[in-house]
Amino acid sequence: MQTPSSTTALSQGPLATSALLRAPRLARRMACWLYEGMLMFGVVFMSGYLYSSLSQTRNAMDNRHGLQLFLFIIFGIYFTWFWHKGQTLAMKTWQIRIVDRNGQPLTQGRALLRYACSWLWFLPPLVVSMPFGLPVGEIVVLLSGWIVVWALASRLHPLQQFWHDALAGTRLVSAERPAPKSTAPDPSD
Repeated sequence: MQTPSSTTALSQGPLATSALLRAPRLARRMACWLYEGMLMFGVVFMSGYLYSSLSQTRNAMDNRHGLQLFLFIIFGIYFTWFWHKGQTLAMKTWQIRIVDRNGQPLTQGRALLRYACSWLWFLPPLVVSMPFGLPVGEIVVLLSGWIVVWALASRLHPLQQFWHDALAGTRLVSAERPAPKSTAPDPSD
């Protein structure tokens, strides 16, 4: 759905369109990313409670792989649903929208593809660390370093987008509304 301001800007030509599809600054995207992580604690808590109740799990280490699969599916539903609608709660807070390459809302299939590609934030360091049996502290350091590298790699993308967005054909854009032009008469006239 296009707002009246976006419809007007889209009809004004490519310069207006590129201004509307401007990528938010990296610091703002990462702040949104961290806030999203904090919000996900609630999703994990409720999902974990539901899973343990339904599976009659008494110990947190029992059915661990089943819980991980359940959370993977719940996260997929959560992100696919909200990205299809244009924003998660964290994205609304930080005024960021998700669109496809053409600036249109995501289809559910495209949102699901983005969810799969977004695991590039976590999987490479986890897969690399598995054969070495590293302690949790070293895995956290490795994971943190990878996240910093992955985030900074967006500077190499021509549109300053994260590379998983480029793979999925999506874009993060600023949802800030441009300041309205003043219609007051110029006092110098």
